[in-house]
Amino acid sequence: MTASSSAVELYPRVAFPEDQGIPDLPRLFDPEWVHDAFRQFNEFESTPHRIRVRQFSHSLGRSAIVSYEVEWHRDDYLPSQQFAAMIERDGAVEVFQYPDDPRLPGLPEVSHPESALGLLSRHVMAVRPRTARVQLVRYRPASRAVLRHSAGRIRLFVRVMRPSAASTFLAAHELMGQSGFVVPRLAGYWPEGGVVWLSEIPGRNLRQQLRRGRMPDPMLLLNGLEPLWSMSPDGHKGRPFNLAGAYRRARRSFRHNVRDSTGAERNLKDATRSLDPFVRDWRPGVIAHNDFYDDQMLVLRDGRIAVVDFEEAGPGDSMLDVGNFLSHLRWASHFGRSREADARGAYHQMFRSAALERFGWSERDLALREAVCLFRVCTNAIRRPRDDWHERLEQGLALVNETIG
Repeated sequence: MTASSSAVELYPRVAFPEDQGIPDLPRLFDPEWVHDAFRQFNEFESTPHRIRVRQFSHSLGRSAIVSYEVEWHRDDYLPSQQFAAMIERDGAVEVFQYPDDPRLPGLPEVSHPESALGLLSRHVMAVRPRTARVQLVRYRPASRAVLRHSAGRIRLFVRVMRPSAASTFLAAHELMGQSGFVVPRLAGYWPEGGVVWLSEIPGRNLRQQLRRGRMPDPMLLLNGLEPLWSMSPDGHKGRPFNLAGAYRRARRSFRHNVRDSTGAERNLKDATRSLDPFVRDWRPGVIAHNDFYDDQMLVLRDGRIAVVDFEEAGPGDSMLDVGNFLSHLRWASHFGRSREADARGAYHQMFRSAALERFGWSERDLALREAVCLFRVCTNAIRRPRDDWHERLEQGLALVNETIG
C-alpha cells in the first residue's frame, strides 16, 4: 500500500518500540499510511477532519492491530466511521471497516436494520417486527462487539463474538444465573454468526454512580458473588481462568515497551519479583466471575445489582474477584479527575474492609491479588494509547508496587 501525499491529522501522536517480528508496525501510526488505508472506504467527497487512534492490540512478534475512528468537519454533517488495520508477522496487511470484520462473521448482518429484522424473526421473536433500530455500544475489532436492537417495545443487547467462543459464553451465562445478581435473560442465539441476544436490564451503570459519590453497600456485591464462590469447579462448565497466560502476556508487553524508561523498567522488575512466584503457584479453587469490576454492573431502581458482562465466569478464585474490583478502583482513583478519584478511592477502602471483615482473609493474600490484577490493568496505557502513555505505564507499575507493599 503506497502512502498518500495528503494526510489528515492522526491523534494522539504515539510511537511504540520496534518489533523485529513485525517490521511494518510503525505504519499503523503513520498519518499518511493510515489516511491512505482509509481512502479505500471513503465514499464521500469530503476529506476527514482527523483520525483518532482508538485501540492498539499487539501480540509481540506475531500481529498488531489498531482501530481508528474517522472524524469529519462539523460542516460536513457526517457520522464518524470506524475501521481497523492489522499487520501479521509475515507482512500481510488487512484493512477493514466496521461492520465488515472478517473475524466476526455475524457482525455485518446484526449491524444493518434490514438484515437485523430477519435475524430477530428467525432467532428471537415468533412474529417479525416491522422495524428495528440498531445502535453500536462497544466494538473491539477482530474480537467482539456489543450492539442494541430495538423493535417496538423490545430492547435487546446483542453480543457478537467469534463463533468458536459462543459455547464458552453460554456456559458462563449459565453459571452466572446461579449467582446472587440479576442476570440478563438469554433471548436468542445464532451459532454460525457467533451472535447472542440478551434482554436489556434497566438500571444505572455502577461506575457512573461511583463517580457521583453514590456508593452501594459493599455487602450487596459480596452477596451476589458468594453463591458462585460456594460452588466447586469440579464438573462445572466454563473455561478455567488463565491467570498465568494473561500475566505473561502483560509482562512481555511491558518488557518490550519500557526499554527506554529507566523508572518504568525498575518498577517492572520490582513488581515481577513478587508477582512471578505468586502466579506460578496460583490455582483456581471455586467458581468465580473472573473479570469483576464496576463497569460490568448496573444498580436497579429497587437497589439490586445486575451483572451484564460475565464471559470469563468459570473456575477461578474468590479473592481474585475482589482484587480485580479493587484494582480498577485504584487505577481510576489515581488517574481520574480529582472529585471522581476521591469517590472511588473511598469506595476502594469500603469494599476492601468489608471483604476482609466478612471472610477473614489475609490482607497480604488480598493485596497480591489486587496487585496482579492491577498489573493487567496497566495494559490500558498501551491498549488505549495517549500522548503520555509512557508516564501512565510507569505510574501504573508504581501503583502495583505500592499495592504489594
